[in-house]
Amino acid sequence: MNIRVNGEPCRVTSRDLASLLDELGYGDATVATALNQTFVRKKDRAEAKLAEADEVEILTPRQGG
Repeated sequence: MNIRVNGEPCRVTSRDLASLLDELGYGDATVATALNQTFVRKKDRAEAKLAEADEVEILTPRQGG
């Protein structure tokens, strides 16, 4: 299926947000996620189903000063 991840076109086989994170190599990394501009909590990612042309944002925390 074709979706957009962080603004870039991406072809994936995952059908839900939790599986997508694994497919993209995030594994157990601490990230924030949004599906079609709606925040998705970690505990809800397996229930967040993906569809053709969805837009996913994956944000990693940054430290600095």
